[in-house]
Amino acid sequence: MHDQLVDQRLGDRCHRALSIGIILVGLAGPHRPFPTAPWAAPIDWTKVAGALGKPARVLARGESYRTRVPLIVGGGRRPHDVTVIPFDAAHDKISSAIAANQTPDVSLAGTTWVSEFAGTGALDKTPTDLIDESKFFPGAWGTTSVDGTSYGVPWYVETRLIYYRTDLAEKAGVTPKPGWTQDDFKTFAKAMETKAGAKYGVSLPPGGTGSWQTFMPFAWQNGAELQSSDKFTFDSAEMTQTLDYYKSFFTDNLSAGKLAPGALESGFINGSIGSFVSGPWHMGILRDQGGAKFEGKWGVAAMPTAKSGTSFVGGGDLMVFKNSKNRDTAWKFVDYLTQVEAEQKLYQLVGSLPAVKSAWDTGDLATDPMLKMFGAQLEDAKSAPAISTWEQVADTLDHGIEEAVVGGQTSDAALKAAASKANTIGTGSG
Repeated sequence: MHDQLVDQRLGDRCHRALSIGIILVGLAGPHRPFPTAPWAAPIDWTKVAGALGKPARVLARGESYRTRVPLIVGGGRRPHDVTVIPFDAAHDKISSAIAANQTPDVSLAGTTWVSEFAGTGALDKTPTDLIDESKFFPGAWGTTSVDGTSYGVPWYVETRLIYYRTDLAEKAGVTPKPGWTQDDFKTFAKAMETKAGAKYGVSLPPGGTGSWQTFMPFAWQNGAELQSSDKFTFDSAEMTQTLDYYKSFFTDNLSAGKLAPGALESGFINGSIGSFVSGPWHMGILRDQGGAKFEGKWGVAAMPTAKSGTSFVGGGDLMVFKNSKNRDTAWKFVDYLTQVEAEQKLYQLVGSLPAVKSAWDTGDLATDPMLKMFGAQLEDAKSAPAISTWEQVADTLDHGIEEAVVGGQTSDAALKAAASKANTIGTGSG
């Protein structure tokens, strides 16, 4: 998950009636740009079953700084510390806290981090008598599960769709339709160039950090899996077939190569890039950068299909640490944050999509056509394996993709090398 982290100290005392006004600083959807100066959004969390009596620390993307914010507990107002750190430092911040045995009570973490932290023994198991697994999207819940045991709760989610220029697609006569295939997607990209005038029909990452998140949906659609038992299967026939397909977008000049920061958005807005794969955060970016004149010229489409139409699911998971003195209160706080009212409030404030399925039944989430597309895709989305070594293993797959697309290796050779390196690293299960 390339998302925010909230580290919340819960207090020792519990109150029957509680109204909390807390400041979350720099909280936004993954990859959303932040203002130059840090900003704060007040959130009125009510019905929280617990008291926040110790320093509340908020760790999020943005500038590092500390401030004091008021916290209303049982009608009283107390000052509390807020610390904001860059998101890139969040993983190491949690790791250091675990090593020093100075963990908070509750923390928001990237979905690919949970298994790693669970492997240290620092996380509390999710209480099944309080948290109902069935209310969450299955793919999102899977990010909290390690060897069949859950160590967290999904708070918000993201998945990937195809962003495309609707005006160019109409001009080219290739508007995506439900159930379109991978071959249709390639035909679409070519027509965006030859018939609509785009320089590139699509922009796909040519490898490098995080590229597996764009590549794997196509592989999952072809029936590929990342691992079988304790072995990584990057070199399976399905993975090799998919990398051949993925690589062809570059050899056929249908996809742009590595882009400078901001070039994807500017290229999409000016029409030189006809489509790209991304998550919900790009809706806000395009509206901000494209302005009113760009409205109606772009849209989103479901991922193409083969054996399935699977996409990637990421987001943020809430974890409770085992050494917390307030575990019961902490879990009640987590349970509140995943109630429909709180999930919808989070979406209204920062645009993060709810992990709770029923939160999509009312409001903009139920009526906005683009949001509904993301909600529908979440029903068929997968995440990385819940293993403690995934961040290291993912690097080998990212490198393999780059070796094939940029380095000129055959897909078979690049994936065999990636699988060998990944299996040397192992799953961390001993």
